[in-house]
Amino acid sequence: MTEQIETGPIDFGNGQPSLSLLPLAALRVASEHAMRRADSASLQYGPDQGDPGFRESLAQFLTRRYATPVDARQLMVSASASQALDLVCTLFTKRGDTIFVEEPTYFLALQIFRDHGLHVVGIPVDNKGIRLDALRAALTHHRPALLYTIPSFQNPSGTTMSPARRQQLVSISRESGLLVVADEVYQLLDFGTAPPLPLAAHVQSARILSLGSFSKICAPGLRLGWIHGAAPLLDTLMKSGLVQSGGGLNPFVSGVMRSMIDLGLADECLDHLRRAYAERSSSLCRALREAFPEVVIDEPLGGYFVWLQWPRGIEAARLQTIAAEERVTFHSGEPFVTRDGFGHFARLSFAHYDTPTLLEGVRRLQQAASRLPTQ
Repeated sequence: MTEQIETGPIDFGNGQPSLSLLPLAALRVASEHAMRRADSASLQYGPDQGDPGFRESLAQFLTRRYATPVDARQLMVSASASQALDLVCTLFTKRGDTIFVEEPTYFLALQIFRDHGLHVVGIPVDNKGIRLDALRAALTHHRPALLYTIPSFQNPSGTTMSPARRQQLVSISRESGLLVVADEVYQLLDFGTAPPLPLAAHVQSARILSLGSFSKICAPGLRLGWIHGAAPLLDTLMKSGLVQSGGGLNPFVSGVMRSMIDLGLADECLDHLRRAYAERSSSLCRALREAFPEVVIDEPLGGYFVWLQWPRGIEAARLQTIAAEERVTFHSGEPFVTRDGFGHFARLSFAHYDTPTLLEGVRRLQQAASRLPTQ
């Protein structure tokens, strides 16, 4: 397929895959396979934990891709990572509770926490992930209901928690009883160098719930994900009114995704996405450095996003206003944090556009920056 430059508005805030990357043909094959294999039970409410056949196939897929054993009994089907996070908040927090998040963190997770009336305390990150000295200090002042972390290719910063810090975080959870909610939706989206083992590998030894999703590694419209945790934590989630009323989540789509996995199509889709995103990320970072020589970028090794600090004299809010006139938009740093001081930061997604459009977007940003008043 010939790549064409987008002539309309370009939104670098768009954190979803381009339509050209969605595996329509593969899902058609998988759907036909699932319908031949299924009986009418797939149209019922289904077991609370999710379809057993799908969970077994998912466990095999994750065992292979995580490079560590995954037990199907530790998996619960969800309707995406966002729904899983909302369910965790419903069952493990109450209005007014304090929770910890990384600073910066996923801005729509912050919205979920606001929906639940939670008091959010930010813990800073550096290039090795969450700062555990700051976490330990915060634990002396607060009794958080949970810690929300994105360990691999973090949204928005792109950082990956080091193996040592993962082990230390597991120890902190084990010693203090801290519930760690690990949003691991980018764990499998590396660009050639796999990240350390997911926190999901430690669900038996610490209070950890790992959230995964096919939105990032297959297609968002499936609205299908999983929660990985030890039996006592999953039992609490399955006692929710949502699950008790509606049964296991997404039994029919689970059947289709089971066929995607069993036919090898899920692996093909994931590997195609990894190659596409690696090329787009590299092209975007190179273009940004050429257009803004003083920009500060930690080039991501996976995921969806580039997190950058604009050169001196460029404030994200002022640039956003002029950039909109040039028909290009992006997310400034403020929505991703709980405090001030991120006005010169921005998050740009490379997932939604092909390379020519990404380069056109950078050209428009450069044009917008040239119109900023000099100081």
